[in-house]
Amino acid sequence: MNETLINSYKAFLDNGKTERECVSQTVAIAKACGYVELCDKSELKAGDKVYFINRDKSIALFHIGQDDIENGMNILGAHIDSPRLDLKMKPLYEKEGIVYLNTHYYGGIKKYQWVAMPLAIHGVVFKKDGSCALVNIGEDEEDTSLCISDILPHIAQDQMKKTASEFFPGEDLDLVVGLTPRGSEDNDSGKNAILEILKERYDITEEDFLSAELEVVPAGRARTLGLDSSMILGYGQDDRVCSYTSLMALVEQTETPKRTSCCLLVDKEEIGSTGSTGMNSELLPNIVSEVLALLGKSSDLALRRCLRNSYMLSSDVNSAYDPLHTELYDKQNSSTLSGGVVFNKYTGSRGKSGASDANPEFIAQLRKVMDKNNVTYQMAEMARVDVGGGGTIAKFAAYYGMEVIDCGVAVLSMHAPWEITSAFDVESAYNCYKAFLTL
Repeated sequence: MNETLINSYKAFLDNGKTERECVSQTVAIAKACGYVELCDKSELKAGDKVYFINRDKSIALFHIGQDDIENGMNILGAHIDSPRLDLKMKPLYEKEGIVYLNTHYYGGIKKYQWVAMPLAIHGVVFKKDGSCALVNIGEDEEDTSLCISDILPHIAQDQMKKTASEFFPGEDLDLVVGLTPRGSEDNDSGKNAILEILKERYDITEEDFLSAELEVVPAGRARTLGLDSSMILGYGQDDRVCSYTSLMALVEQTETPKRTSCCLLVDKEEIGSTGSTGMNSELLPNIVSEVLALLGKSSDLALRRCLRNSYMLSSDVNSAYDPLHTELYDKQNSSTLSGGVVFNKYTGSRGKSGASDANPEFIAQLRKVMDKNNVTYQMAEMARVDVGGGGTIAKFAAYYGMEVIDCGVAVLSMHAPWEITSAFDVESAYNCYKAFLTL
């Protein structure tokens, strides 16, 4: 096992529980490996290493290759957002002795999994004077914790009769953050006490919540899992396991590649890749246009040729086969923990709806380079036909005409607050991405 890779990956999970934190870590890693910000360059040439930050929530890194960039790039594309709870714009309220923060869940979650467990708040608060407060509450073991309360089983008979999707409504996923002071007759005394704490700790007011981006995530560090230390237990492995291994595969390139190498880490995949930081936007062509301009190729045709001729691994996770729920899987076409990196020809749901279906010519190229580099890999779907499914950023890359396939790590308990991966698969993904960049 590559213990250095696994330990650094767990540290990346610990310090990157939001998109902004992942971008910040990525920049630090990139700078240490000789990358500079694109805006600091007046021109580009083969061997140059640059990065471009988009609104602090997505980032692209390029190692300029020897070939004409119009012949295409090798792109590792992953997403750095994960399911969570977000604070609403007016979150703080007090109700009959308890002070709460109101939330709205983000991405596909099982709501009941987020109750009665330690939670933390990570994020930013921007004030009208332009200053920014970095918020981190509940992550440090010495810090206070936060949680969502649940009903005790003795009086939960009616709750337990409901389906899992119904017995904990989204509007009830509110954080307990304080109590009304004893003996107080002021209806907002508890709320005001919390506001005073926030003012002292972060110099923010209730009004500043209006321009905040505060994410509620599981508190605690990623752990080694299993008596044999074969697995990793951590929050946000979908899709930071592929983000980190893609990033490291790129920045550890020691020689100038033949084709330009790119690592693209984007936001909003869990809610459809929407917005200015997601893949379903002009994000990729806008960034690549900046690179082309510094290479002296400022034309729409050069951009189109570059994207059309590119190869991309949509570095995203796949569902791991669960022996306790075999009815959900076609075992022969499922990915297993410790089976190696997973290639998924198509995702989507039902009749491949919302999928990008990879071309067999491209898959054959990948098989060849994987075998040449002794990479352990498996081919798989997510689940049985008609059981369900999901999408990735692959279809948005395919829009430009490039060759693309989903390729990542099998995950057990995907989208749960704590997800499970195999350490061997993490290393296999890293080796896979390094081999892909040699295509």
